[in-house]
Amino acid sequence: MTNPTTPNLRKICMDLLAYREHSRLELRNKLLLREFEPESIEPILDSLVRDNLLNDQRFAEAYTRMRARRGFGSIRIKQELNERGIANELITNAIRSTELDWWQLVAEQKQKKFGTVVAKDFPERAKQMRFLQYRGFDNEQIRFAVEMRDI
Repeated sequence: MTNPTTPNLRKICMDLLAYREHSRLELRNKLLLREFEPESIEPILDSLVRDNLLNDQRFAEAYTRMRARRGFGSIRIKQELNERGIANELITNAIRSTELDWWQLVAEQKQKKFGTVVAKDFPERAKQMRFLQYRGFDNEQIRFAVEMRDI
């Protein structure tokens, strides 16, 4: 006998996936918040994966592009994907497949926030470095952006 909520549960999943890509963990958590039973959620998620409607690799790639467009670096994006239940291998593949120029991105973020002038004193330089670190860039990229005079 099928669970009477199964069609409704699949429809809710489809509606959420129509809006944007989700990781399996995100979708599971959203369904749990709606008070669906965990044992009824897993078979639906499995069927969505089989039908390629739910795909963590595709989610990771879309999420990486979206966050990079908003000016975040690979370290921050990796952390956020990890929090969303994405496997490390999929995260690495997503970061590589985007083929972003992280050096250009860090330089753009520094210029957008602080302009092209090189910081004259340590407190200003530290402020710029903290900002870029918060955005998720590595130390080498941060040094590059803080020390460069023009893009």
